[in-house]
Amino acid sequence: MARALIHMPATARKGDVIEIRALIAHPMESGHRPDAGGKLVPRDILTSFTCRYNGETVFSAELHPAISANPYIAFFTVAMETGTLEFSWQGDHGFAQTEKMPITVTPA
Repeated sequence: MARALIHMPATARKGDVIEIRALIAHPMESGHRPDAGGKLVPRDILTSFTCRYNGETVFSAELHPAISANPYIAFFTVAMETGTLEFSWQGDHGFAQTEKMPITVTPA
C-alpha cells in the first residue's frame, strides 16, 4: 500500500469553499526509460484519481505517463454537509488505493 497524505479542514461552515490537497507516493514509471542494462523499465503509472463527497464525485482526473512521481493534486469544493470524503487512486498492474477523511459542517 502506498503512503497517501491528504490535507483538508476537519471542520467548515456550510457553503465555505475548502481546499483539498492530496499526495500519494508512487514511482510513476513511463515505460520509456531504460534500466542500467538497456532494457525498458516496464510502465507503472497511476491512471486515475477520484474524490467523492458523501458518494458524489466532486473531482476526478485522468493521469498519463507525463505525470511526475508522487503526484500531488489540489482542488476546491464547497462544504455542504457533514460526511466523508473518499479519495481513490487507480493504476497499472491492478493498483488501487482508497483513503477516507471526515468533515464536520456547521450551520453558516
